[in-house]
Amino acid sequence: MTTTHADPTTGIEPAPADKSGGKIICNACPVLCNISEGRSGACDRYANFKGVLTRLDPLVLTSRTVTEAGELVAFDGKPWDGNPLDNPPVAADAPLFVTGIGSTTTYPDYKPAPFIVASTHKGVDTVTVVTEGVFSYCSFKVKVDTDRYIGPEQANVRCDGEVVGHVTTAEYGSQMLSLGGVHHLTGGSKREGRVTCDMMMALGNKQPVELSIEGGSTIVVAAGKAPIINGVTERRMRVGCGSATIGIFAPQWKEHVDEVIVVDDHITGVLTEHQAGKYIDMPPSGIRIRGKRSTPGRYFQVANPGLGWGGTDITDPLTIIERVDPKVARAGLRVLFVSTTGEDHAYFVLDEKLAFQPAAMTAPLEKVVARIGENCEPALCTVLFLGGAGGSLRAGVTDNPIALTRSIKSLLTNVTAGGAPAYVWPGGGIMMMVDVARMPDRAFGTVPTPAIVAPIEFTMALSDYAAMGGYMHRVRRIEEVLAAEKFRLVDQGARNPWPIGEKPVVG
Repeated sequence: MTTTHADPTTGIEPAPADKSGGKIICNACPVLCNISEGRSGACDRYANFKGVLTRLDPLVLTSRTVTEAGELVAFDGKPWDGNPLDNPPVAADAPLFVTGIGSTTTYPDYKPAPFIVASTHKGVDTVTVVTEGVFSYCSFKVKVDTDRYIGPEQANVRCDGEVVGHVTTAEYGSQMLSLGGVHHLTGGSKREGRVTCDMMMALGNKQPVELSIEGGSTIVVAAGKAPIINGVTERRMRVGCGSATIGIFAPQWKEHVDEVIVVDDHITGVLTEHQAGKYIDMPPSGIRIRGKRSTPGRYFQVANPGLGWGGTDITDPLTIIERVDPKVARAGLRVLFVSTTGEDHAYFVLDEKLAFQPAAMTAPLEKVVARIGENCEPALCTVLFLGGAGGSLRAGVTDNPIALTRSIKSLLTNVTAGGAPAYVWPGGGIMMMVDVARMPDRAFGTVPTPAIVAPIEFTMALSDYAAMGGYMHRVRRIEEVLAAEKFRLVDQGARNPWPIGEKPVVG
């Protein structure tokens, strides 16, 4: 499989290749594409340029501008315009970090990593080993800020008709998805693997992906964007469950209402029964709601999960009323129903027959409902890439792979992905996790095995690299890389620590 491609840049370091029948055999991965002149391989990462296997993507460097006082100033680099012919200007004293984006690799890693770059940081000689890892054992964990019902736990998640993951355990104010993984990439049909791979690359590159959940909703997710559930954009992440909402705002309701019921799929709160209501001397209201009573003022299962109030299936809050006790309730009793985001609310006053009559909400109650909304954070999707950087990838760093693993666990080697901080899970192996929103754009690619291509960098003191049996004969100074390679420059980002000199993040 080959695709046409524009003429690549001259001067990019060629990768080793064999020639067969006038074509180039690309040995960057096990697919071994036969590439004709002027065309690229299936991954669009390598091309045949005048008989030379040539890397197409420019290497990505991150930079951060710092004043003499150590204060960050605005990044003055210009966004890459797609033209690999022109390297951006680099200030002589600008701190630079070579990322794995655009570095390419081989798989399995039977050769040293494509870039092993030395630099000096605060007087210490350091080295960063840079590669684009080919990941089959990888997935995305997606946090969706919503109480809306998206589907049952363990339900299959489909993309373009193929199963690509599942719904996992909900967390506080968020629904959680586990997407991708080796079994969907390689354990099913060819189409399942291809769809899964394309979906994963889009997620990693911060693009929207539409997913359908069996027995649930259709949802559109993208890193750093609000989720869209059944065509409706979610705006707020709940301030807390119904009980927590009661606890937060109880003092602000006193004197303005006789009962507050906060509707929530998890714990629906009832003010006068709740400990917070007792604390402010709220008398009983005589209103009893449906559901399984937990502790005083806290009810489970008041309704089914859904897209209505507080993540339930109700649109009329009065449907959760079981009864009104005439021995306790009274005419004129003021009752506020509100959801955990404040987006849904209704106010009633009991009439002489103790029936709920709609009423105009008072200004003090409007203020508290507005404050509930004010305290809700914006609903967003968070996309975390989780990949196992084990196997032969380590052989691109050292001839004794276990030495790299031990160095990471001993906090001698820092692991980053596109310059973004990566969390390395405890236990065996190099299981790293990174927030894709903190990575540069277009950081992920694919190979048709199918597998995900993702950047990874290992940074350590030069002396520690030598001690682990690193490929010292392949070390290049940063100045040499700048002079010899085509690259694009991106901002390191104020949220990201500078990768060199930072303490590794290991569980």
